[in-house]
Amino acid sequence: MDMPRDNLLKGRVSRAGQIYHIAITTEDRRPLFRDFHCARITVAELRRLHEQNVVNSLAWVLMPDHLHWLVQLNGPIGLSTVIKVFKGRSARQLGLHMETGGAVWQPGFHDHALRREDDIRKVARYIVANPLRAGQVERIGDYPFWDARWI
Repeated sequence: MDMPRDNLLKGRVSRAGQIYHIAITTEDRRPLFRDFHCARITVAELRRLHEQNVVNSLAWVLMPDHLHWLVQLNGPIGLSTVIKVFKGRSARQLGLHMETGGAVWQPGFHDHALRREDDIRKVARYIVANPLRAGQVERIGDYPFWDARWI
């Protein structure tokens, strides 16, 4: 049963310096990122937010139909706005590449704010190991769309 969108927002707090594990899914779980160029476009938008110092990207993996992102907010822009900007920019660029209209991303996103006692490196390893658990590769080094600050 789907939860109303307002229920997803209850308790969501954005704070500069906070680290979040974010999960974002493509519309209808379409495997858009099996296409190398679509994946590169999306990765460029992740890096753009990092380079603009909006966020500090600690780890991420782009799977065929979703993104896991371990990110730290750097400033006054809240988490929902960061995700809205990422989705908007990437959808616009993907639309130009694919020459199609329509939604790229599902509405909303899942977030988990890490507490101080959470092992950030353990979460990063979990994130980048997604292709291994999904059986897409035998070694993480063989998967092209991931990065982690410590690995």
